[in-house]
Parts: sequence; C-alpha cells; structure tokens
Amino acid sequence: MFAWYDHMSGEAVVLLSLAAILLAGFLATRITKRLSLPNVSGYIIAGIVIGPSCLGIIPQETIAGMGFVSDVALAFIAFGAGRFFKREKLRRTGAKVIWVTLFEALLAGVLVTLCMYCLFHLDLEFSVLLGAIATATAPASTMMTIDQYHARGPFVDLLLEIVAFDDVVCLLVFSAAAAFIDASAAGTVSPASLAGPVLLNILMLLVGAVFGVVLSRILAKRSNDNRLILAVALVLGLSGLCSMVDVSPLLSCMVFGAVYINLTRDKALYRQINTFTPPIMTLFFVVSGMNLRLEALAAFGVIGVAYFFIRIVGKYAGAWLGCAVTGMERSTRNYLGGALVPQAGVAIGLAYLGQRILPARYGELLMTIILSSSVLYELIGPACAKFSLFRAGAIQPREPEPVTPPVRAAS
Repeated sequence: MFAWYDHMSGEAVVLLSLAAILLAGFLATRITKRLSLPNVSGYIIAGIVIGPSCLGIIPQETIAGMGFVSDVALAFIAFGAGRFFKREKLRRTGAKVIWVTLFEALLAGVLVTLCMYCLFHLDLEFSVLLGAIATATAPASTMMTIDQYHARGPFVDLLLEIVAFDDVVCLLVFSAAAAFIDASAAGTVSPASLAGPVLLNILMLLVGAVFGVVLSRILAKRSNDNRLILAVALVLGLSGLCSMVDVSPLLSCMVFGAVYINLTRDKALYRQINTFTPPIMTLFFVVSGMNLRLEALAAFGVIGVAYFFIRIVGKYAGAWLGCAVTGMERSTRNYLGGALVPQAGVAIGLAYLGQRILPARYGELLMTIILSSSVLYELIGPACAKFSLFRAGAIQPREPEPVTPPVRAAS
C-alpha cells in the first residue's frame, strides 16, 4: 500500500497513527456489536486489518515503538482487579479459593507444557513459557459478562476471587519460567538462579503495597480531577519501576489496588479510572492485532488450535478437581470451569514479555498462538461464562410479565 507517511515528520506520523488506531477500533466494534461479539475481538481484528499483514496503514517503526502500551494496559487491568481482594471476602472463602485456583491454573499449564513438548516436539523453554501463560484467565471478559447480565450470588463472588488469584498464580509461574529460560541460556540452572526473579517480584509486591498506602493518604479531600491525576500518576509510576527492573507490573499493581480498597473502601475511584482507560485498552488490543502475522498463523495453525482446546480441558478439569477436593457444592463444581475459559489481556501482555526473552523464531510463534487463540477465546469465552453463570443460578431468568385480562364493559 502507498506509504502515506514518507514525507511527514515523526510527530505527525505518530499522532495520525494513534488517531487511525482508535478510529479503526471504534469502527470494528460497530460490526462486532451487531454480531453479539465482545469488543476485544473487534479490536484485534481491526489491528490485523490495518496492520502489516493486510493494509499496512501503520508504519512498522510506529508499531515497534508502542511496546510500552502493553505494560500500561496491564497496570490498569491489575489495579482494577485488586478491588476484589477485600478482607471480609477472603476470610469468608478462606483456603478453598486458593486450592481451587491452584488446581485450575496449574493443571492447564502442565497439560499445555507436556503436549507442546511431547506431541509437537517444541523446545522445553518454549513449552514451559507457553504453559505458564496458559494459566491466565481474562478478568476483563469475565467481569464484563457478570455486569452485562447482572449476575449475583456466592458463585459470582467465588468466581471473581478465583480470577484475581488466578493472575497472581500466573505471574509467579511466569516469573519462574522466565528465570528457568534465562538460566538455561546461561548454561546453569540452580535454585539461586530461579529464586532471584521470584524474590524481585516479591520486592515489587511490597512496593505496590506502599503505593497503596501512599495513595490512600494523599487522596483525602481532593477534587475529582486531582484524584484521577494522582491515581494515574502512581499507577504509571509503579509500572515504570517494574519495567526498570524487568518485572511485569501485574502483581504489584494488583497489590496496589487491593491495599487501597481495603484502607479506604473507595469504589468511586475505580469507577472514575474505568472512564479513563477505554482508549488505552483500545490501543493495547489493536496494536496486539497489528503484531499478528497471518503467514505465521497459517504455518503454525495446528499448534494454536491444540493450545486452544488443551487449555480449556485443563481449566475445566482443574476447576472440577479443586471444587471436589474442597467439598464445594455440585453446581459450582460442574460449571466453574466454563466461566474460566476467557483469555486475552493478561496473556497478550505476558506474550509480549516472553517475546523479549525467547529467540526471534519462538517469540513470533508465541505471539501468533496467543493472539490467534485470544480471538477464539473472546468469541466463545463470554458465551461460556454466561452459560455457566446461568446454570449455577447466578443469572436469574427473566419472568414473563403478567398478562392483564381485558376489562369487559358492563352491559
């Protein structure tokens, strides 16, 4: 396609590219809404269309320079998810949530790792990293479905806590996998080399907790505008500190959000941030679509399809086993796994991080598998979540309005 940006300044190219990305994302959602598909699918498809694989509207240099968007998007997703870690809910559910989360997350990761290594004979490092990403669940899609259908009750509370804990497990597993890959590349795998990145993540958790305390102190009696400015500044600052030490911002920002909500019970701030983040999320998912190479998808389609189904089997089986071990009721045991199918934002962000530490050949394959499967997950994930919520009794069927018989005129 004609390179419209050849004779423009760098600033003009960036600004026009951002405008094109946001506009393409908006137009794509006009189509997906008519098809009853989630917005995330529209954003990724829009990125594919305007990206190098199709129209090539956005310069490759601009796409390459937008890697920071994934860290920013993950930071806000994690901060919002932190509000579900309230003390009273954690006391009520206790260790059951942790056990169920470990079963459903780790079984999915182990199954994906074994199948990629044993069936497709991929490198162990790549298989381990893909298995680590398979443990993640998409909190945004799940919460969107719950809000859309006004689902309520114990099943919903359990699901939200598991989704939040799920990403904690995912980040710990991913950090350990990344440490294993770095140590393998250096030729030495030792407990010390594996423990280093994990300890660094724990340190950033403490920093996130400190940020939560600081935010709770400085927001008192501030105007709405200043509350938003300070909150965004601290979220971006924490994300920047995490990037500086090469750690994902997900865990620390989740702790940041959890500490703040427990200290203040300030739900209004999270609602205010939710009105600020849609352009950021649009940029994130459209740019993700632009990084999907259709030629690579054609070459590695079988692996992507296998990943898609194996992860679903692992999530469902793990959730069923976890609920059975902890003695949860039958409806929860049978339908929890279906509500854990969605996978998008967190997995895509981790795929970007994995791309940095893998050889170029496997980095492209990793992004291809995660992005292509994310489209599929976002197509069927909300439907699976809705079905599970309905069958578990969290969505009440609408009762038909009573028909008033006509009043007969007196003779």
